[in-house]
Amino acid sequence: MTAIASELERFDRLSSTWWNPSGPMRPLHVMNELRLAHLLDRIALHFGRDNTTLAGLRVLDVGCGGGLLSEPLAQRGAEVVGIDASRGNVFAAKRHAQSQGVTLDYRLGEPCDVLQPAELFDVVLALEVVEHVADVADFISTAARHVAPGGLLLASTIDRTWKSFVFAIIGAEYVLRLLPRGTHQWQRFVRPGELAAAATGAGLRRIDLRGMRYLPIWHRASWSRDTRVNYMATFVREAN
Repeated sequence: MTAIASELERFDRLSSTWWNPSGPMRPLHVMNELRLAHLLDRIALHFGRDNTTLAGLRVLDVGCGGGLLSEPLAQRGAEVVGIDASRGNVFAAKRHAQSQGVTLDYRLGEPCDVLQPAELFDVVLALEVVEHVADVADFISTAARHVAPGGLLLASTIDRTWKSFVFAIIGAEYVLRLLPRGTHQWQRFVRPGELAAAATGAGLRRIDLRGMRYLPIWHRASWSRDTRVNYMATFVREAN
């Protein structure tokens, strides 16, 4: 198992709150708007197409949670496969998609179990998930095998620094209570260099790295040069 059992139990308990923009997932809703805009622009730039439609593209969302990003990508025409090891998450994602009349393929389980070896995607997403797995290098290697030649892998996570301990754990979970206590374990945070090394070992090349700033009082998110808390990295598999 790539996923950690205690993490799955916690996400199962929180699964009913995914689509409540004022609940425990509020920070993700705020960050999701920023990440979606960046993803659409990155896809448009990389594939040389308009950023208003994703028709003709296959997208894999690994650790899709309740579908906060899978669903808007499907609404824009992408063929989306969302996978998650939490039964509660997948149930919440399916239920919300059905209520909105959105068609996409949600699968319960680990990538190595629910994906065929030959399944390839133009874009693979691993957003806010690598800090919840037991072996980051193995997880990235598995996800990377499904990136088509010329395709992209985008990963977002939290850096393992003193600043992330202060802001992402003490501040967010204990002081401001933006997230339930125990949402994150500092020792599982991933340095940008560690993520890049895992991706390079899997045959990918990093083409973008950017930090994300979240202002909890105002519930706003913006891009930043500072990667010491939240950050997003984009990797490419060179075309054959």
